[in-house]
Amino acid sequence: MGKKMTMRKTVLMACLGITFLASPAFAGSVENLERERAELVATMLDPGLSAAERQETLAAGARRLVDFERMVLRDRTLPGRETPAVKMAFANDDLTFLVLASGEKGLWIVDHWLDHMGLSSASLETARRGRR
Repeated sequence: MGKKMTMRKTVLMACLGITFLASPAFAGSVENLERERAELVATMLDPGLSAAERQETLAAGARRLVDFERMVLRDRTLPGRETPAVKMAFANDDLTFLVLASGEKGLWIVDHWLDHMGLSSASLETARRGRR
């Protein structure tokens, strides 16, 4: 009986330990925005998508991204957080708030992002692939 009780306690303690270790990761509004923006930029640059697929995926991604941008702008906890991610987000606000900034400037999201990277649609169309 004593050995059986010790085994139950061991199993119970192991289960409790696992549940405490498996706590969910915390991602703030800025981190969620950055992740969503990275997915949108990856879609922009994906050579495997056709123009129609890219347009459809970008439209859906832009709707999600604008929601995240608004959440970050309304987040009251950000002024108290001096993390590098928060500092970078507000230092590069034209790229952080990609959908809102492109709308203010009257540009497509892709053109706005390319312009900030020092590129244009015309320069990309004339570019050739090759080795350096």
